[in-house]
Amino acid sequence: VLKRTLQLKNRKERNQRRQPRCLLIIFATAFCSSPGFCLENVCLRFCNRRRRKKKKTKATMAPGSKANKKATVDAAAWMFNVVTSVGIIIVNKALMATYGFSFATTLTGLHFATTTLMTLVLRCLGYIQPSHLPFTELLKFILFANFSIVGMNVSLMWNSVGFYQIAKLSMIPVACLLEVVFDKIRYSRDTKLSIGLVLVGVGVCTVTDVSVNTKGFVAAFVAVWSTALQQYYVHYLQRKYSLTSFNLLGHTAPAQAATLLIVGPFLDFWLTEKRVDMYDYNVVSLMFITLSCTIAIGTNLSQFICIGRFTAVSFQVLGHMKTILVLTMGFFFFDRDGLNLHVVLGMIIAVLGMIWYGNASSKPGGKEKKSYSLPTTRQQKNGDDSDEGPRLKA
Repeated sequence: VLKRTLQLKNRKERNQRRQPRCLLIIFATAFCSSPGFCLENVCLRFCNRRRRKKKKTKATMAPGSKANKKATVDAAAWMFNVVTSVGIIIVNKALMATYGFSFATTLTGLHFATTTLMTLVLRCLGYIQPSHLPFTELLKFILFANFSIVGMNVSLMWNSVGFYQIAKLSMIPVACLLEVVFDKIRYSRDTKLSIGLVLVGVGVCTVTDVSVNTKGFVAAFVAVWSTALQQYYVHYLQRKYSLTSFNLLGHTAPAQAATLLIVGPFLDFWLTEKRVDMYDYNVVSLMFITLSCTIAIGTNLSQFICIGRFTAVSFQVLGHMKTILVLTMGFFFFDRDGLNLHVVLGMIIAVLGMIWYGNASSKPGGKEKKSYSLPTTRQQKNGDDSDEGPRLKA
């Protein structure tokens, strides 16, 4: 009897628990069978509710978080460029000064050949998507880039070190002129003064003896303008054709490698009166050449990333930080007598100018495009809104 009583009690409790579920199922069945019910509308309402929630979460995000993220990525890209650029300069200086490998143009061709291999591997792995770059644009870029490399090497041979450094400093005003003419960029007074302070500081710590001749001046002129145009074109092509740094390298590196490896040995023989095939290759020199080509991959890639994220002017101004680091590291690794009070003073002035430039160019109006607006008459402003509807102000 007791067992039977317990069974009845448990059955009653189960029925009580099932009753709400049964009512819910009956209600849902009746609702779904109603003529106004549409499963598609229910799904759309659910999706729209999810989207509204996502929009609310995005709207509630702090506006400074995106700016902080962009600043972090910019700083990482810039540090990547500084580390690779300084590293390749130190390695190349050891290769040329210690082991006598003075074939700079051929070495640059080997750098782009290694970069080409890297882009091919990444394309096979699917990390680089197919993209299009017109042949005429590619030809212009190759001409600017190769004239920049050849012009710099010839300028260094025909000019003194002091005039060579002055020519490198003049790239900043030329890059500013290109942005003003082609992109309609307007610089504030503080931005101009900060660029001038950087030029003064770098000039104080790098320019020593200055002597110039006609052919040296022509070589420096070609080198400065071709370098400024090449760096401007990097930013221009990435914006116009929506190319990433890897895409642009994939288009330009093979052509630059082919042309420099063909022209490089002849140009190096003309500059140094030495043949690259007669060089005494050994294990250590080959190791330095391989290390230089490996670092060059990061240097080429980081240059395209930085110019794409910033501009050619910002890349040139902040790029002189690499000059200061090279002078400092050269003092520790090579020439102990190269760092004196005169050079240190120039470094301090240049760093202050870079900090000032970063602050001035980031402010509103520090560096912006000129906007042209058509004048509106009073009759247009006070026109009948009922006929034309609400007007949006640009």
